[in-house]
Amino acid sequence: MTALLHAAGWSVNHKRVERIWRREGLKVPQRQPKRGRLWLNDGSCIRLRPEYPGHVWAYDFVEERTHDGRKFRILTIIDEASRECLALVVSRQLRHEDVLAALAELFIERGPPAHIRSDNGSEFIATAVQTWLG
Repeated sequence: MTALLHAAGWSVNHKRVERIWRREGLKVPQRQPKRGRLWLNDGSCIRLRPEYPGHVWAYDFVEERTHDGRKFRILTIIDEASRECLALVVSRQLRHEDVLAALAELFIERGPPAHIRSDNGSEFIATAVQTWLG
């Protein structure tokens, strides 16, 4: 709400907006918690940090819709150390075979990375993908 007031030209503090909301009996939305660090200050690692290009690759899907409402998916593969986008595979449907084909092409072109990171999506936890990566 504060952002909308700022866009309309009002100069108002977010705390004042929240105070008015409470006075009017409205529920004030909770603030989103800050994202935690990937590692602790003492140097111990919660999640593997990339140390050099080719050390850790991450891959995931991005889903979007066209102007007519039909969805399409993009498989993104990045090198976490250099932040380089290694591959973008776009299709209406992407299955575990498409993930394996994209990874195989990159392995041939650049060599396999030391580690690969992904979420637990159905395309990534398929037994065919787990077996192939093993």
